[in-house]
Amino acid sequence: METRRKLAILADAAKYDASCASSGASGTREGKVGGVAPSGICHSRTPDGRCVSLLRVLLTNHCIWDCRYCVNRASSDVPRATFEIDEVVALTLDFHRRNLVEGLFLSSGVLKSADHTMERMVEVARRLREDHGFRGYVHLKVVPGASEALLLRAGAYADRVSCNVELPTEGDLAKLAPEKRHDVIETAMSTVRDHVDAAKDDARAPAFAPAGQSTQMIVGATPAPDRAVLVTADRLYREQRLRRVYYTAYSPIPHPDARLPSRAAPRMREHRLYQADWLLRFYGFALDEIVPPEQADLELAIDPKLAWALRHREVFPIDVNVAPRELLLRVPGLGRRVVDRMIGARRHRTLRWEDLGALKVPARARPFVRTAEGADVASRWLDRVDLRARIAKDEPEQLSLFEGRA
Repeated sequence: METRRKLAILADAAKYDASCASSGASGTREGKVGGVAPSGICHSRTPDGRCVSLLRVLLTNHCIWDCRYCVNRASSDVPRATFEIDEVVALTLDFHRRNLVEGLFLSSGVLKSADHTMERMVEVARRLREDHGFRGYVHLKVVPGASEALLLRAGAYADRVSCNVELPTEGDLAKLAPEKRHDVIETAMSTVRDHVDAAKDDARAPAFAPAGQSTQMIVGATPAPDRAVLVTADRLYREQRLRRVYYTAYSPIPHPDARLPSRAAPRMREHRLYQADWLLRFYGFALDEIVPPEQADLELAIDPKLAWALRHREVFPIDVNVAPRELLLRVPGLGRRVVDRMIGARRHRTLRWEDLGALKVPARARPFVRTAEGADVASRWLDRVDLRARIAKDEPEQLSLFEGRA
């Protein structure tokens, strides 16, 4: 099979893996000028915030495992292909020299065994680094069950590694991916975590996965609620010190298993999980505040911070001239940059309503704050029983290609 045909198959097969990137080229079309997605080019954010282009491909989409939600599962009838190691190396170098990509994201189906597959992926990275002096970004997927020696070699050559937890609970994995277990996946994560920490603690030690590790969870393939998803994510952030957990809304695949839902999970659910993830990591919210046990799913109509504020109206309005930073961060509509601008400004003067506009405080925050003049007229909304309905009067609707909007 020609390399170009392999690239078309293996780049398309890799598009379901979100644990490195969100493509900025999704609107392009095959055969059109500027259509980079069919060639496996996607975009990712580096730890310093830069957007870089990556060649995102699988080494092979042959797989001995039969994960029911995966388009590349053993029982799937999709076209199959396998790159030779030198083909991936040559493609990466060729794309890089033409200034099309700045790095490589390499994942794979499981060919023969976890160790056999991992060894071939590591060899791609080794040849790029040692034989060709490649200094671009390299992200390697870790195959659960691969030996510690291979994980150490992967971390030595890659900027970031990732091991997908796939589904939020052990029961979900047993149901849909019986060859995988959370304890095996987390053993691999722990190995990577320990060596990342050791490299950071010893300035003389060689670099080891300096961009850390990440993972991905599919949501909506099982009935697991958002609370179960976030409980797993929160634990992985704390115990494995992951840099990111990526959430992917389940999308039906050809010839699906009868245990899978027939409809795609709402993209809005994926979006709300990312918002909740952000609140947990950077805004000081606790898990039970975002998804209390009695309400295990996030509301799709409003964002998690607004939902929390509506459940705790007694906290508001908050005085922007005296409130601490952690309390201001809980005001709906206020992000970290806006809060920092407000705190910087109030060191020099007492904030008034007209100042909030200059500081780009959004109008949706007004019912929840107080300035030198006192509470805004909008703050009276806090006592209205229909406040939630007024704010969420335009509830989002998942559109379909084949169904018109009602």
